[in-house]
Amino acid sequence: MSVNHEPHGEPIVLHGRRVVGGVAEGEALVSNDTISGWGGVNPKNGTIIETRHELRGVSFAGKILICRGAKGSSGWSVMFHTCRLAGTAPLAVVFNEMTNKIALGCVVMRVPAVTELDQDPLVAIETGDWVRVNGDAGTVEVFKRQ
Repeated sequence: MSVNHEPHGEPIVLHGRRVVGGVAEGEALVSNDTISGWGGVNPKNGTIIETRHELRGVSFAGKILICRGAKGSSGWSVMFHTCRLAGTAPLAVVFNEMTNKIALGCVVMRVPAVTELDQDPLVAIETGDWVRVNGDAGTVEVFKRQ
């Protein structure tokens, strides 16, 4: 399926809480599953390798990652730091379940991150939508794909 990467129409605006500041926009990659930081991602290409994960084999590199949150050990910060160094990190992260693991992962990646939104991002955003994350303002603008 071809995705139109130009924002069109009026966006859906979600308001939440800043985790990491900055602004990024790109194509959304949505997962209802939490992501394991220790052994769940191949940082060389940003691909989710967790056996039973709904996005197994899909890379979040260059995408806006919309996910429930993190699971597992503190490997999140190491894995995401490695992704940042390899150039395979997501452009921004929007998540539901705030934990120290995911917050630290976003900080070490140095990507905008927002949580505690006034609408469930897993419902409001679909893979392929164009999303602008403003970590400074704590907002997420969603442009639905055509």
